[in-house]
Amino acid sequence: MDRLKNKVAIVTGAAGGLGSAIVRRLHDEGASVVMTDRDEGAVGALAASYSERVLALAHDVTDEEAWRRVIADTVEHFGGLDVLVNNAGIVHVGTVEETTLEDFRNVNAVHSEGTFLGCKHALPAMRASGDGSGSLINMSSVTAIGGFPYVIAYAAAKGAIRSMTKAIAAGTSAKGEPIRCNSIHPGRIDTAMVASCGEDREKMGDRRSAGNDNPPGEPDDVAYLVVYLASDESAWMNGSELVIDNGATITDGNVSLRVRR
Repeated sequence: MDRLKNKVAIVTGAAGGLGSAIVRRLHDEGASVVMTDRDEGAVGALAASYSERVLALAHDVTDEEAWRRVIADTVEHFGGLDVLVNNAGIVHVGTVEETTLEDFRNVNAVHSEGTFLGCKHALPAMRASGDGSGSLINMSSVTAIGGFPYVIAYAAAKGAIRSMTKAIAAGTSAKGEPIRCNSIHPGRIDTAMVASCGEDREKMGDRRSAGNDNPPGEPDDVAYLVVYLASDESAWMNGSELVIDNGATITDGNVSLRVRR
């Protein structure tokens, strides 16, 4: 229960199924958590169910000034920053031909630019907190590793997060800083956003990628991994990509493999 005692974390996209599970597990392990989301009402209602160690803030991750405010409010309220979980995300279902430039930019703004801004502004706060250590945890996806044609914008954005994570990790390592940056790559998780992808493809009459023979994971499956990366137990993890998909990407359960056949 005390794996994260005295640590301060920010979790973006905290009103969703995955984000709320992450907040719950971080809080249960002793962390103070700032949960942020564009849906101020939803995130506020969730925060009200916790102790005083949870603070809710309205937050658009594509807005740089909003990031400055969230970081400043976190440090003022809890005294520092040790962990950032870049979890906020949206998805647009469509192939490269079906996706408009506006759709592509919207998805990449939330995922790629939001993660960039979060890491950019969290790093100075982490250096100034406690012993100067910290953990940047970026939510990528198996779509950054395999070929998933029906979520082209999402796959591109998650691929950017994958590469960005390694570049940031290499930078802190080169400076000898005890701040690590790792990416998590979930497969199909039982959340509303993931369910909507299958529903959208079915509506369009294409069932090949609507589902997956591999049963979905639960949000807690990913949240437990976040706890590990947030804790000092993962002090030797930097620049790693952790796939959590019950083997889907190495079996015929992979959407890309089924489509290619």
